[in-house]
Amino acid sequence: MNIKDSNGTPLNDGDSVQVIKDLKVKGTSVTLKRGTVIKNIRLTDNEKHIECNADKVKGLVLKTCFLKKV
Repeated sequence: MNIKDSNGTPLNDGDSVQVIKDLKVKGTSVTLKRGTVIKNIRLTDNEKHIECNADKVKGLVLKTCFLKKV
């Protein structure tokens, strides 16, 4: 599968990504701020989603259109 970030850079398991827009996390009062670095991502079967763990929230699924590779 060919999973890419918002700039078209290919993503792999274990990469670090940076959030390019403030994102509210559903079900919590947490907001991921622009520039937050998320380490050790996991790819999913869907090309538009990745799984990750942020500092305050575990088990997040994020859309790749809001991420760029670091």
